[in-house]
Amino acid sequence: MINPGTYNITCWQGADYDKTFTVTQGGTAINWTGYQARMQVRDSSDATATLLSLNDAAGSGIVLGGTAGTIAVAITSTQSAAIPAGAYAYDLEMVSSGNIVTRLLQGAFIVSGNVTR
Repeated sequence: MINPGTYNITCWQGADYDKTFTVTQGGTAINWTGYQARMQVRDSSDATATLLSLNDAAGSGIVLGGTAGTIAVAITSTQSAAIPAGAYAYDLEMVSSGNIVTRLLQGAFIVSGNVTR
């Protein structure tokens, strides 16, 4: 079992965002083969509306690196432009082939407003 890490994300409205995380346990990369990934951004953890939703389906914002233990998160400029400037909450979950859900990361998702349009 992995306890979720806290990582606050700052995303610039109207700009691309990408970050690759490498996850290890005991110094060894975790093998993400057979896993699915999903990430959502909401006003708060109890909000019903989703501001951004990513997953590892082709072209949906998350790419898993299998045995390398990497998780690449990419948000397009169009996606970030659609989120009003402000502070929100997010988490990133991994789902095993046996449908066991592990929250890997959580934290604040801050959108810095775009001045130049």
